Amino acid sequence: MLKPSFKIAYLSSENPKNKKVWSGTHYSIYKELCKIGDVEILGPFQPKFQIWLSKILNQLSLIFTGKRISYRQSIYISKGYAAYFNEQLNAKTYDLIVAPAASCEIAFIETKTPILYITDGTFASCLNYHKSLSRLRQKSIEEGNQIEKLALQKAKFVIVSSEWAKKSVLEDYGSIEDKVHVLPFGANLETIPTQLEIKFDIPDKWKILFVAVYWEDKGGDRAYACFKELKDKGYPVEFSVLGCKVPEKYNDPDIKIIPFIDKNSKGGQEKMAEIFKTHHFLILPTRFDCTPIVINEASAFGLPSFIARTGGIEGHLKDGVNGFTISYTDTGSEYAENIEQFINHPEKYVQLRTKSRKLYEEELNWDHWRKQIEKIISS
Repeated sequence: MLKPSFKIAYLSSENPKNKKVWSGTHYSIYKELCKIGDVEILGPFQPKFQIWLSKILNQLSLIFTGKRISYRQSIYISKGYAAYFNEQLNAKTYDLIVAPAASCEIAFIETKTPILYITDGTFASCLNYHKSLSRLRQKSIEEGNQIEKLALQKAKFVIVSSEWAKKSVLEDYGSIEDKVHVLPFGANLETIPTQLEIKFDIPDKWKILFVAVYWEDKGGDRAYACFKELKDKGYPVEFSVLGCKVPEKYNDPDIKIIPFIDKNSKGGQEKMAEIFKTHHFLILPTRFDCTPIVINEASAFGLPSFIARTGGIEGHLKDGVNGFTISYTDTGSEYAENIEQFINHPEKYVQLRTKSRKLYEEELNWDHWRKQIEKIISS
């Protein structure tokens, strides 16, 4: 049982009140922590000079060696964060420090206050997987791993969103298993319908939703190929692209482009809700991902997801429950085959939607996340 005046320091270089940051996950975590205790935000903060200098060094490294410096996972930047956050932490007393996606921020801080570190992927798990962590200099790799290890060592509690992330925490960094907890995130939407408000009617036209900021990163070509295969077979389908530009060569009258929606506004939240409510499948043949929040958001509306089997996807997606994972190498056909079976069997489609919503209600929501966090820090 936590004391009534439980004080939490929210430690991040980002502003958790900005819903654009980390797909709104910072904001959702902050909101839930406010239900546990008194939360003080210690950021946002960026060591501007260190970042400016590191960017120059990175450009020089690319020019002369063809390799990058991951300056946001560098000791130089990390110590810049530590100087600022140590001062903040020394000014007041806290019962808990919560550090979401903040390995670099906490690696060199000095504190006796217990730390709860939240991550959806370690440096090692994302190395040469995410393009921002490819072609790194050896020294940069060593520093990135050192920072991650220090962050994990400093943390009393480590919260990861998938078994994929947990595996890396244990195997790559030798963390103590007892302090590592797998806990899925929730849906970063404020407008969530009740179960009675969702209609699982069989449509005249099946709408496939693709959500991305960058077409290539999320496998837009594969999503389009899936849509075209279904359309060429005579199925009444529409392909909606939300948030990114579609290359000119992908041209079809049944493609609907929806510009990026800002979740910071009430209007933006309502638009997102309407989109999820009026579509029938979510497709994401992503090329790299940890645990996409969009799966949870789709599940909140009973919208089944068809996602590439990669990274920590299975932390949010359970095969046959709220969708299906598809072979990473598939170029569109397997996606089309999976969606086709539900178009042909409407009763199975309704069952899948019902199970998707149920999983959201039981696990993929922030209320569940908060209750589990309370149990963990009270133990």
